[in-house]
Amino acid sequence: MCREKTDWEKAMEFHGHICVGLARGYRAAKVGMEILDAHRSPDEELVVIAETDNCGLDAVQVVTGCTMGKGNLIFQDYGKNAYTFGRRDTGKAVRITVKSLGESFPEFAAIRDRVHGGKGTPEDKEKIKKMQMGVITELLQGSHDDLLQVQDVQLDLPEKARIFQSVTCARCGESVMEPRARVRGGEYVCIPCSDYYPSRIAGA
Repeated sequence: MCREKTDWEKAMEFHGHICVGLARGYRAAKVGMEILDAHRSPDEELVVIAETDNCGLDAVQVVTGCTMGKGNLIFQDYGKNAYTFGRRDTGKAVRITVKSLGESFPEFAAIRDRVHGGKGTPEDKEKIKKMQMGVITELLQGSHDDLLQVQDVQLDLPEKARIFQSVTCARCGESVMEPRARVRGGEYVCIPCSDYYPSRIAGA
């Protein structure tokens, strides 16, 4: 009998491997969905604002169904393990911050920092491998009060994604979405070509 894969299995498959970062994003997404009483978004019913682009974001996409392509995954490059989850129909939103590994798993974090800093011993490297699965299990099953900070927030939900007309870049000939085009010399050009705009004509 075929068994449907769990969300965690789908996240691992999508990401390509199992790691602590993936588990942190997965737990944040599961808790966010539970608080919002939400189901995976087939279209734009949910919105996620992600403040990181690390491993955890892959799990967030799998669990919530929010993606860049659908326009309901918004990336803010703040370098924080934090995600805001919102529902369009109810307007309810919650911001979830994943507590630092140093706060939740101080021994693991200390060894990992030594290894990543090039100062880890062979024993450290072996120990971190053995500890990793325990940390992942705790991230998936432990009390979210110990792992996450949860805050109800007011969120001005962005408009649904729009489909824009395309124009042809006068320099490279490629199609570009009209709002992303620039005007140079009275003609539409794409952003990469707009950077090439010499002030002198060659040979003049």
